[in-house]
Amino acid sequence: MVFRRKPFALSKARARRIWLHAQRLDEPAPFGSAAAATLAAVTHLGYVQIDTINVVERCHHQILYTRIPGYQRAHLHQAQTIDKTVFEYWTHALSYVPTRDLRFFVGAMKEHWRARSAWFGSVSAADLRKVLRLIRKQGPLTIRDIDDDVLVDKDHAWASRKPSKRALQLAFYRGLLTVSRRSGMLKTYELTTRHFGWEKLPKPASRSELLDYLLERALRSQGVVSLDSACHLDAARKPAMRTLIAARTRRGEVIPVAMEGAGALEHWARPEALAAVLRPNRTVHILSPFDPLILQRKRLHLFFDYEHRFEAYLPREKRRYGYFTHPVLLGEEIVALLDLKTDREGRKLLIQRWTWLAAGSRRLMKQKIEEALHRFERFQLAPSAGEPPRS
Repeated sequence: MVFRRKPFALSKARARRIWLHAQRLDEPAPFGSAAAATLAAVTHLGYVQIDTINVVERCHHQILYTRIPGYQRAHLHQAQTIDKTVFEYWTHALSYVPTRDLRFFVGAMKEHWRARSAWFGSVSAADLRKVLRLIRKQGPLTIRDIDDDVLVDKDHAWASRKPSKRALQLAFYRGLLTVSRRSGMLKTYELTTRHFGWEKLPKPASRSELLDYLLERALRSQGVVSLDSACHLDAARKPAMRTLIAARTRRGEVIPVAMEGAGALEHWARPEALAAVLRPNRTVHILSPFDPLILQRKRLHLFFDYEHRFEAYLPREKRRYGYFTHPVLLGEEIVALLDLKTDREGRKLLIQRWTWLAAGSRRLMKQKIEEALHRFERFQLAPSAGEPPRS
């Protein structure tokens, strides 16, 4: 006879509180405020997404600021370039990842880059040898340092006329190069082994080790997980992940959860996450659209009854809330949406549109949100000691 544990009944409000705690959004400074807080936050979350949009501070800085009130841009520069405790690679998107986890990405560096063959098919062996030879002889460089390319026509809006740019990207995805420094979106590339002081890349994690890593990352940063949330944009891995979760369930390491409103969608959580005493909070966070709480849209809708619309790539006339809308989290509810833009010349944060989602009295909510906006504005405009030049 196969014993099947009865699912733990979990209200939506309790599930939301567990997720907020897992994201460390239920207290003001969960990782402290010193430079070391940056590595602690990236390690806990598992990764922090990078994106090019900069109508306000770029998302990787904002995600860290949201959880580290004393965060400075120079702290991430120190972690990446000086301490070398974080590195850039692809998760579901380009992200900062703790260097301690690099071995879980070596398999992708050796094999999975081939899935991008349509993008890298135009890179010749000569172009690849050229960029590797330049960096090996001259040291770290950016695409701006390569001035002898024969320019070609762009085949994509985000492409470059320099063949060396795509060669640098291919070498990056293959793990031959790493981003040793970033100034805005300008990347400095270095040989991966030389940057970290290694003779060779770490031994790649086995298939079972990689699955364990992905599940542990999800449980730590999400609290209550589903196959979709643990295998975000990685559907091919779901059957193996289900097998792993079933084994963990039999051992009592995770418990099946029947979450209110989830229907047939299965969830699991650690027993200690379900038993933890978590108190309500009234912390205000101005969330990036790429914040880990926001980017899994179906999950967000299930937990918060809020469906985020990312409208940056829509024509103006089709936008409902604005170009780059920031959800406002007040305690355990998304209460408003703010379409924000930083006027860097005028040195102020502009509110293009304010949309209320919460019902009831808004006077006190507005006061708390405005206080958070003033703090966010100071962060946006503050120079950072030791920060590399911005672009």
